[in-house]
Amino acid sequence: MLKDTFSNEKRFSMRSIVASFILVTNAFVWYFYAFYVLTEIMRTVELTSIEASTIWILNFIGAAVFALSGAAITSKIGRRVMFLLVWMLLGVVFSFFPMLLDVSMTLDLFVVSFLFGASFGLGMPTAMAYFADSTLTENRARLGGIIFLGIGLGTFLLGIINVAEIATKIMVLAILRVVGFLIFFLIRPAESQPRENKSLSYTLILSQRSFLLYLIPWVMFCLVNQTSAPILMRFFGEDFVNIFAIIEGILAGTFAVISGFFCDRIGRKRLSILGFAMLGIGYATLGIFPPSLPSWYFYTLADGIAWGIFYTVFFATIWSDLAYGAPSDKYYALGGLPYLLSNFLRFVLGQYIAETISMYTIFSLASFFLFLAVIPLIYAPETLPEKKIKERELKEYIEKAKKAKKKHT
Repeated sequence: MLKDTFSNEKRFSMRSIVASFILVTNAFVWYFYAFYVLTEIMRTVELTSIEASTIWILNFIGAAVFALSGAAITSKIGRRVMFLLVWMLLGVVFSFFPMLLDVSMTLDLFVVSFLFGASFGLGMPTAMAYFADSTLTENRARLGGIIFLGIGLGTFLLGIINVAEIATKIMVLAILRVVGFLIFFLIRPAESQPRENKSLSYTLILSQRSFLLYLIPWVMFCLVNQTSAPILMRFFGEDFVNIFAIIEGILAGTFAVISGFFCDRIGRKRLSILGFAMLGIGYATLGIFPPSLPSWYFYTLADGIAWGIFYTVFFATIWSDLAYGAPSDKYYALGGLPYLLSNFLRFVLGQYIAETISMYTIFSLASFFLFLAVIPLIYAPETLPEKKIKERELKEYIEKAKKAKKKHT
């Protein structure tokens, strides 16, 4: 079974797969913890609303701009492993910057926020492309699900560490990146190469019909999810929402693995439609019964399942599938922009949204737009080859026939 999983069209070394797991997991956990450290620093400094918004603007814009730039650089130089090593080393250096600068000064805090975002964005598309080229189309979703389960566990473990001092938190942040760099360096992974070396421009990628049919619903989901978050916080209370966010994170990590298994069996398109439908029903339930605790339980379950699917499909799998063998760095860079920019809207305009849009209105609109997002997916192509689906179905049929024959003889 393991041999079938990792060596159907070409043989991949377990070393490259482990390296990609460490690479992606370490980067995401580092960024989430850096986000937390930045938030804690901001609480110790008196900031105006404009200054706080500027900090988040610099972080998200830095991540987005450097993601696009980093993907363009690796598309030209082609040496991903060397680029990734330099990127992780820069992450170690930037982790120490809050200790080198006076973060009580607003300007220095601007610099730290920008560097955290830029450090994450610079190599993230290349890390995801390295992961994609270290896998096969028919096992990519499963491995992606395992990676995001690892991200969830890593983030959870760091979250329960009770560290009071900001300086200690910065040290944890730096150590996290150092460990990732050392493991990746010691593994010495082989250079992963796409089947085709020709890299497309961003303009050509955005003109592809199949890419847009997946990008549009992804953009709609990100906007709906992040604009509704401030209203949930205001209505239910921050502590209540945070407790359920932990439960939802556990559900998302678990369902990332489960959805990865089904993505590689029945395809990405069907699972994506299921995720949007589940979340649409969840928001509709909150809109009809907002004060009801059972409706919140159902929404948490629906949101956890949907995020598990979206982690697997829209973070790990679909953008590489749509590259069809070409370098996928730029595909991942463009695919990551909706998530970054929707976070920008949440943290910069969240308070304004919560004050101007009523709870009943936002949940009804969220449900409507999520169901509307299913329409492009209906016309989107299935990126898991039909041949692979038929081969797996035939193999399962043969195995069942053998078991039935053995049972009756």
